[in-house]
Amino acid sequence: MLRKEIWEKYPDLDVVVRSLDLSIPENAHQLYEGLKGYEIETWVNNAGFGNYDSVAHQDLQKIGTMLHLDIEALTILSTLFVRDYRDTKGTQLINVSSAGGYTMLPAAVTYCAAKFYVSAFTEGLAWELKETGAKMKAKALAPAATRTEFGMVANNVREYDYDKSFGRCHTSSQMAGFLLELYDSEKVVGIVDRESFSFRLADPVFPYAGGFAHNQKCI
Repeated sequence: MLRKEIWEKYPDLDVVVRSLDLSIPENAHQLYEGLKGYEIETWVNNAGFGNYDSVAHQDLQKIGTMLHLDIEALTILSTLFVRDYRDTKGTQLINVSSAGGYTMLPAAVTYCAAKFYVSAFTEGLAWELKETGAKMKAKALAPAATRTEFGMVANNVREYDYDKSFGRCHTSSQMAGFLLELYDSEKVVGIVDRESFSFRLADPVFPYAGGFAHNQKCI
């Protein structure tokens, strides 16, 4: 379906679709190894889902799968890509976090904590790449409410009304546009303000202890 949709707009593209459950760590390795024959310029880690519930009542099986996908698979794929392409000019790693990766949200504590990891990991990697003189750039995209299947999965429902639940939201096309703005910029973070729903590009948000006299020296 996705391949057909892309071909209708861009018939000259060579579209390769791989379908794997990335919540299984071995599949993340398998996906990356299966792409070894391609020269990759940009890697976007967009796979993930959320959960709305209190910590006391959340489904631990669902939460475990979410953490494997949102954190573990992202870390594996980011690491493998950085290992192979950190010194290749023009390469970028873009990890999709969330506005909830910079602000804790009611009834979404575990999801936000997972996205805080994504944000902190990506910002820290961006610093590491810069300080070691690598040619790759690492960036984090932090959307707010976006009209996708996210709401249904996060709330365990068959239908979900974004207008009723949020009042405002972006479309997936708008979010793709924000991603391209981030890609074209020299900034590390592209974030949507949850109040105004405006998009802005920013420098890393979390404090970084680079240059601290008592840091452990890398071997």
